Parts: sequence; structure tokens; C-alpha cells
Amino acid sequence: QVQLVESGGGLVQAGGSLRLACVASGLTYSTYVMGWFRQAPGKEREFVASISRSGYTTHYADSLRGRFTMSRDNAKNTAYLQMNRLKVEDTAVYYCAAALTTSVVNVVYDYWGQGTQVTVSS
Repeated sequence: QVQLVESGGGLVQAGGSLRLACVASGLTYSTYVMGWFRQAPGKEREFVASISRSGYTTHYADSLRGRFTMSRDNAKNTAYLQMNRLKVEDTAVYYCAAALTTSVVNVVYDYWGQGTQVTVSS
């Protein structure tokens, strides 16, 4: 049974930083592209970032590039999302996802986590 478990969310002031983690189990982690998405209240889920199986290639939403950095540690079956200079509008539930594919763009994800809440206060 595949499980993706996110952690690291919480309450932070605007301008601060958080690092999210997503631990995967039940799959051959190094064969999956990983992604992060977010969903703010009343809004549709949106793409944040993705990373290739090796970790060498990343892809970001244009609006987040430069503030957010995605990485992975295949030895730990874990993907990370480092979020810097956080803004109030970054408040959302953040989800990680896994896809058995080779591309980091236009990915259809196979598995999803339950999400972790990030709240940025002004």
C-alpha cells in the first residue's frame, strides 16, 4: 500500500521560512517523479513544483520560482519543499504526489498525500 505522508506545516509570519517533507512508502521511490501542490480556501489545487527521479531536474510554477526549492533524498524516500520569504497568499494545504513517469512537466500523478496546512500571518 502506497503512502505519502507530509509534515512540516504550521503557522509562520510573513517573510519567514518553512521546510515541508514528504515521506513515501510502499513504492520504489527512486522510480517516481515527485510533486508538490497546494490548495487555498475557495481555490482550485495548483501546481507548486516537481522533481525528477534522480533529483537533478526540477520544475516550478512561474510565480514561485526563486522562493521555493524542491529537493529529494532517495535514500530516505523523502521529498522536500523549502519555502522562503513566505507571503500571506502562500497560505494553503500543501500536498505531495508521486508519478511513475520520466517527465517533470504535464505529469499525471498516481498517488497523493493527505496534506499539511501552512498558514502565513501578516
